[in-house]
Amino acid sequence: MSDKAKLIAGIILITIPTIQYGGYFLLRLLSGKIKLPLTDFQKSMFRAGHAHAGVLVILAIIAQLLIDHVSASPFMEEFLRLGFPGAAILVSGGFFASASGKERTRPNSLIWILCAGVILLAFVSIYLGVSLVVSRNGY
Repeated sequence: MSDKAKLIAGIILITIPTIQYGGYFLLRLLSGKIKLPLTDFQKSMFRAGHAHAGVLVILAIIAQLLIDHVSASPFMEEFLRLGFPGAAILVSGGFFASASGKERTRPNSLIWILCAGVILLAFVSIYLGVSLVVSRNGY
């Protein structure tokens, strides 16, 4: 594991308690222990934001190991290393941001944050995947 991978993975691991706390808060909110007037749409979006944060953070850690096994320019390597955790922030944050507001029943204009995260995730995933395929011995 490269030093860059260790650094980024370490930073990502340090952020996991924030996701845990978000889950604890969400559980209290959805169980009625915290009273906030939320619509079913908002509750669904908050669940999705929390779930995506956890899954995409795990993917971002795994990606750090995989990036060590491809040939990429220094710029592209850094873009990949930061793109995966960046996508986790944008996607999960986009769910939360687009559901913010009183009595919201559909996404607000901040849905672009989620869209940006999806596009970033697609780009870094495809780029890393193709790089891994073409970097195999004999190709």
